[in-house]
Amino acid sequence: MTLKLGMLVSHLRTEEKAILAAAAARGVTVERVFDREVYFDLAAARRRFPAVDLVLDRSLVHSRAEYTLRLLQLWGIPTVNSFETTTLCDNKFHTNVAFIEHDIPTLRTLIAYTPESALAAIEELGYPVVLKPNTGSWGRLLAKVNGRAAAEAVLEHKAGLGSFHHSIFYIQEYIEKPGRDIRAFVVGDRVIAASYRNAAHWITNTARGATSTYCPVTPEIEDLALRAARSVGGEIMGVDLIETAAGLKVIEINVGAEFHGLRETTDRDIAAEIVEYVMRKMKDGEGRTS
Repeated sequence: MTLKLGMLVSHLRTEEKAILAAAAARGVTVERVFDREVYFDLAAARRRFPAVDLVLDRSLVHSRAEYTLRLLQLWGIPTVNSFETTTLCDNKFHTNVAFIEHDIPTLRTLIAYTPESALAAIEELGYPVVLKPNTGSWGRLLAKVNGRAAAEAVLEHKAGLGSFHHSIFYIQEYIEKPGRDIRAFVVGDRVIAASYRNAAHWITNTARGATSTYCPVTPEIEDLALRAARSVGGEIMGVDLIETAAGLKVIEINVGAEFHGLRETTDRDIAAEIVEYVMRKMKDGEGRTS
């Protein structure tokens, strides 16, 4: 049986090129669907979408991914990750609530709806705190707030942006990192690799200049990363962990996660692991062409 994989992309990064190469080496045809080019008639039959067995979401634009995955769900086309998982993980509040519901250790977080209530929440939590947008990635628009004057200025600025996303004030405790955090990469029911993301700055995203080094997948890392992924129904994702005095805690979880930094620290072929996972799903009948 010839397998045909759809891959929703914004553009081809290092990761997507590696996935394409791994698929070609295994005889899997990949239909590349660029989110900037497609359009959909919502009531049309699924034949308006390429005939594929399964779609792997690698889109960089959260809104485009969510809308497309919902339509694929409507048309009976399986996806990895699912629409529900992607929508949940694109919203830090919903993700945090899922962690709490499943007893996943995470950072103390408060939300507020006005600058005044946000300031009261910050002062209850105690300085320093971290203010984050409720949606977003790559460590963008984060602010470490060390005192009241800074808090007032940042809250006033966020309120002035007028965006729905900035109308929710997402306030998180600040943890002094040991110069690093941990990215664990989950594929199915395994953590296939992990890396330390090292930086002198308190933001340790590789997109912000952090460097990756080898991190052994300890039983604690594997258990917590898999539990976190299961709490959101995730299949392929990056789980970000932080070392604290009370043990590891989950910072956040990412669908469509980058792995270029992780590739430099492991001999595991991450792209091949991804392709082989979706191949198993397609062969098991979880994907199908019709």
